[in-house]
Amino acid sequence: MSSKTKIVVLRMKEIIYTAIFIGLILLLILLFLFMFRPGKKKNPETGTTSATTEAAPACYTPGLYSASIVLGSQNINVEVTVDAERITSVSLVPLSESVSAMYPLMQPAMDSLSEQIITGQSLEGLTYPAGSQYTSTALMNAVRTALAKARLTD
Repeated sequence: MSSKTKIVVLRMKEIIYTAIFIGLILLLILLFLFMFRPGKKKNPETGTTSATTEAAPACYTPGLYSASIVLGSQNINVEVTVDAERITSVSLVPLSESVSAMYPLMQPAMDSLSEQIITGQSLEGLTYPAGSQYTSTALMNAVRTALAKARLTD
């Protein structure tokens, strides 16, 4: 018998460490896939973030619709005026001096969003200034809620 038999001994501790290491690698790969998937894109030149949202339908019940945002102890209404086919105005009501002083980005963010919404007649492809992304997101949620009230039901 010229061949020598080799016996491989695996310790349970080594198997467990290997399984944990493989699991961590798989978790890291999944994390990278979720982090770098397409979605929100940031424009490096302007510092703005483009948001992709669903498009608003072109058929509304004409009127004035509102949705509230709670800021501290005060409610701020976002009012959206629509006619049968288009959005005619988007505004904040009432924006008192105390609210303007406490939340200085509120009115400029609404002015920017209002202009984009009226021009594009959609909530799609809006850009938010880098300094007021969270304010713009809160305002957009209120606009979306008001427009949902204005949609014609089939």
